[in-house]
Amino acid sequence: MNIKLLCIGKTDDHNLESLILVYTNRLKHYVNFELEIIPDLKKTKNLSEEQQKEKEGELILNKITPQDQLILLDENGKELSSVKFADYLQKKMNSGIKTLVFVIGGPYGFSEAVYAKAQGKVSLSKMTFSHQMIRLFITEQIYRGFTILRNEPYHHR
Repeated sequence: MNIKLLCIGKTDDHNLESLILVYTNRLKHYVNFELEIIPDLKKTKNLSEEQQKEKEGELILNKITPQDQLILLDENGKELSSVKFADYLQKKMNSGIKTLVFVIGGPYGFSEAVYAKAQGKVSLSKMTFSHQMIRLFITEQIYRGFTILRNEPYHHR
C-alpha cells in the first residue's frame, strides 16, 4: 500500500518543515509515503468561502485516482487513539487498497464534492491546530502507527 498526504498551501515555517521531513524519511522504512502540496489559490479576495472551497476541492479531486481511498482530516471525523489508528492502517493494508490518501483541506474546510468522494474522515483532536502543524501531527502518527504494528519501542503502552 502507498500512503499519500495531500495538503493545500506550502509550509512557511522551516522548523515544521524540518520535523515533517524527519518523519517522512523515517516512514520510508515502512511504506511508500508521499507528501504532495497543492499550491494556495491566487486572488482569493473576491472569492467567498464557498467559492474558495469549491476551487480547492477541484484541485484535490484532480489529484485522486479511482483506485485511491480518500480520507479527510476533518474536525468532525472519527477520533482514534494511536493504537486504534495503527489498527486502522492495518485494516486498510489488509483490504488491498493501492493508495490511501489523507487530505488536509484549506482554511475553510472541504467542498461538498470532496465530502461526497471521501471514504472516511479522521479527526486528530477536538482542538484547532494550524494546517501546517496538522501536517506534522499526521505524519508522526502514521510513523507511530507503523512502529506500533511492528512492536517497536517508539510508542510506549
